[in-house]
Amino acid sequence: MAALVARDIPAGAYVNLGIGQPTLVADHLAPDSGVVLHTENGMLSMGPAAPGDAADPDLINAGKVPVTELPGAAYFHHADSFAMMRGGHLDVCVLGAFQVSVTGDLANWHTGDPDAIPAVGGAMDLAIGAKSVYVMMTLFARDGSPKLVPACTYPLTGVGCVDRVYTDLATFTITGDAVIVRETFGISVGELSDRLALPLR
Repeated sequence: MAALVARDIPAGAYVNLGIGQPTLVADHLAPDSGVVLHTENGMLSMGPAAPGDAADPDLINAGKVPVTELPGAAYFHHADSFAMMRGGHLDVCVLGAFQVSVTGDLANWHTGDPDAIPAVGGAMDLAIGAKSVYVMMTLFARDGSPKLVPACTYPLTGVGCVDRVYTDLATFTITGDAVIVRETFGISVGELSDRLALPLR
């Protein structure tokens, strides 16, 4: 999934990678892509994950994963980082999700389970601040329930904000009026529609 997302990020874009799976996108960007990675804890021109002994405990992304820096890297205050996120300065953000609705609503910070620990972070700011929102997630939860749904049942992170969804079985474009299948992996569009109980184009 990370390689597919990296392939679709426009050259020269300013991009934030959410914690978890989205951080893997950094490892798949071509060195000549011109993509500038932003991390909400205060860095521009973040590079791929730092291998082995190259890890510096003071150089981490928002998910506390050791990363590398690219030429021209800049560091700044957390408040400045959030101003970039909220001010519309990011072209793309890549986030994980518990659910995405067919109209592009995003639920990724809490399942509503009273025993679950909410993961409140910068996703709400990114969901409304980035020009395009890509989601990386498995298409089905561990219990087999779909994560691409008619309407989110979990607390929302953002409304109508998701543009694309990348999963283990297919990638989708969310237009607000329709869910368009961009490509599938080992499954037909008809099978996907049946398993999701959703109309797909």
